[in-house]
Amino acid sequence: MTVTEYIQQKLQIPARNIASALTLLSEDCTIPFIARYRKDHTGNLDEVQLEHIQKLSHYFEELLKRKETILKSIAEQQALTPELAQKIETSFDLQNIEDLYLPFRKKRKARADTAREKGLEPLARIIMSQKTTDPENTAQRFIGKGVGSTEEALQGARYIIAEWLNEHPHIRKNLRRLFQRTAVISSKVVKTRKEEAEAQKFLQYFDWQEAVRRIPAHRLLAMLRAAQEGFVRISVTADQNEALAIMHKAVIHSQGACANHIAMAIADSYKRLLEPAISNEILQEAKQKADAASIAVFSENLQQLLLAAPLGEKRILAIDPGFRTGCKVVCLDEKGDLLHNETIYPHAPQNDTGMAMKKIRSMVNAYQIEAISIGNGTASRETEAFIKKIAFDRPLQVFVVSEAGASVYSASKIAREEFPSYDITVRGAVSIGRRLADPLAELVKTDPKSIGVGQYQHDVDQTLLKEELDRTVIRCVNSVGINLNTASRSLLSYVSGIGEKLAANIVSYRSENGAFGSRKDLKKVPRLGEKAFQQAAAFVRIKNAEHPLDDSAVHPEAYATVEKMARDLGLSTGQLIGNREKIASICPEHYISDHIGILAIRDILKELEKPGLDPRKHAKIFEFDRNIRTLRDLRPGMVLPGMVNNITAFGCFVDIGIKESGLVHISQLKEGYVQEVSEVVKLHQQVQVKILEVDESRKRISLRMIL
Repeated sequence: MTVTEYIQQKLQIPARNIASALTLLSEDCTIPFIARYRKDHTGNLDEVQLEHIQKLSHYFEELLKRKETILKSIAEQQALTPELAQKIETSFDLQNIEDLYLPFRKKRKARADTAREKGLEPLARIIMSQKTTDPENTAQRFIGKGVGSTEEALQGARYIIAEWLNEHPHIRKNLRRLFQRTAVISSKVVKTRKEEAEAQKFLQYFDWQEAVRRIPAHRLLAMLRAAQEGFVRISVTADQNEALAIMHKAVIHSQGACANHIAMAIADSYKRLLEPAISNEILQEAKQKADAASIAVFSENLQQLLLAAPLGEKRILAIDPGFRTGCKVVCLDEKGDLLHNETIYPHAPQNDTGMAMKKIRSMVNAYQIEAISIGNGTASRETEAFIKKIAFDRPLQVFVVSEAGASVYSASKIAREEFPSYDITVRGAVSIGRRLADPLAELVKTDPKSIGVGQYQHDVDQTLLKEELDRTVIRCVNSVGINLNTASRSLLSYVSGIGEKLAANIVSYRSENGAFGSRKDLKKVPRLGEKAFQQAAAFVRIKNAEHPLDDSAVHPEAYATVEKMARDLGLSTGQLIGNREKIASICPEHYISDHIGILAIRDILKELEKPGLDPRKHAKIFEFDRNIRTLRDLRPGMVLPGMVNNITAFGCFVDIGIKESGLVHISQLKEGYVQEVSEVVKLHQQVQVKILEVDESRKRISLRMIL
């Protein structure tokens, strides 16, 4: 089986499209580049399909390496028969391959090994053949050399048979199917840690059981965390009678004494070897599925957060609110550069409201501020109310933005490099302001796990989580495009074909030589060769560039085609861009060539209509209920405005303007069954919710969505 055939079995995508994608990937083309600029090669495969192809290709390579290792290991043991070699070579199921390898795997000395040393393997073979009617009499021949009795000989033979059964591929396969279909996961509290477990909110799992195939990802991960921390014990079991029946059917073909001994070996093998092994396999399989589901939720949330509506290039006054330590205020220019910072004390205990108002008005006028950004942490509502009392000379938009992860950024190496002369309070306030201007550009500087939109992110496979979140960030950055002359090193590093080292080189070159005048100037950056230029060029934008297409998503390799379109219409390239009437008159088929296909031509025409269009919406002001300031202000039955600030598999959390977010359980999202929370709500969506219950002691708020 070839890698293309293997992937086609999994994805049901035409073989020629898979082969083309694999070829492009082998040529070091990035997924964003292939998805956008090689549609005609791949049959219009999107980024998600390409990512699946890439993952399966890597898995296939690892599978081949594992098969090679196994074949070599068995051959070194001089146990590789032609039949076994063929089974391994023709199998592309890793579990099946590992089952075939199990008898030859190095393992610690077991009861069966001791029995073999005593010469009891021939007796085990006689019993397994089920041809003798008197195994006790046969066993007498094996007394001696450490075997003191008939029963001891028979017991040793049963240990050997138990091991054979454990290594029987057909038995393992059928037991695995049984567990996958019927297994139940159970948890019991560790009595000595009961009080501590209650404090850690694991009460639900003190005596819990559920079908493994139905357990939601969040519940399984919570159970596993409770077990890992020693609060509960977990077991995975299936129907023992059905399991034993599967084993009996596989190996017992007679009645009598031999069958009785095999039945005893079956019971021993299942309890001591097979059940623990298969249970562990099923639990790990369930954990992998739970990880995948949770990572998918995190990825979707992150994508929505990164693609949140930007305010754009505005002069922003940003406030990191606080009580005792005051509110840190910074003023930023259109590029997000820091112009000024100071601290005001409008709240208790200082209550220096008059002076704070005077300072804010002065900064707004002096730095020509166009919008105000307030972090949503401690004292946020009070600060918002304070700002709205100020009589400015002109209307100003006031936004409350999430400051999740701002403290992580402010203490990071990136923040220290950006602002070496300022402390973390100034850096945090700058981040709050920049998040309003361009969430994507600012949030890429922070570890996604610190942004507060995940579900059990610390319990899932951290390597898989990082890989998926990195892919999500890359997908978002390249779908939007970046300004080459203002992008930070962090943002540049996610651009197709660039990475961290080239991003640093681009920033250094920009600092030494000034702004880039054209995309082709990228080739002057040290170590940025033709391949990197090909992959990156169309994802960067240059305002007021030498070539009008440099501020568009049209790839430089297609400039000649666009220029020909313009000439054919008697226009310059600049005159064609944005001219919808002329663009509509173009026949795409006239410009197909060996290098550019119909799908690429159609994309070019769409881009020419609205060059460089940001796919994100514009930021809108949202106001909470002014009468709600703390948990104590809430009453069941209230209907309040809110904003979705996190989405999980079991519901969504809604910010209603206080420190604690409320939970809308999936059952309260709308009437009828809801399969995916993201089908009903999106991150940062403005909603109306009804208060169902308020638990002040546990600081929990239960909500219902009002649609």
